[in-house]
Amino acid sequence: MSVTVEFTYDMTKALGETRISLDGVGTVREVVAQVRDRFGAERGEEFERLTHTAAVAVNGVLVNHRRGMKTPLADGDKVSFVKSASGG
Repeated sequence: MSVTVEFTYDMTKALGETRISLDGVGTVREVVAQVRDRFGAERGEEFERLTHTAAVAVNGVLVNHRRGMKTPLADGDKVSFVKSASGG
């Protein structure tokens, strides 16, 4: 099973990649853990910091409208980190 992971602009600047493919992940939590591990200690910490200002969507639907970090994934899913925004 393979999923595509897309990063926010800030994550792309910090990590040097706009998207990656991951194999063998079953939940959003596993995606976050594998991405952090893939980028190592220095860039992994930066990734972790940036996740605090981003929402996560699977195939365009925010995971907080599903099962949060426990949201199951299927082959071909797209997991996107989306820049949180607010305003009025």
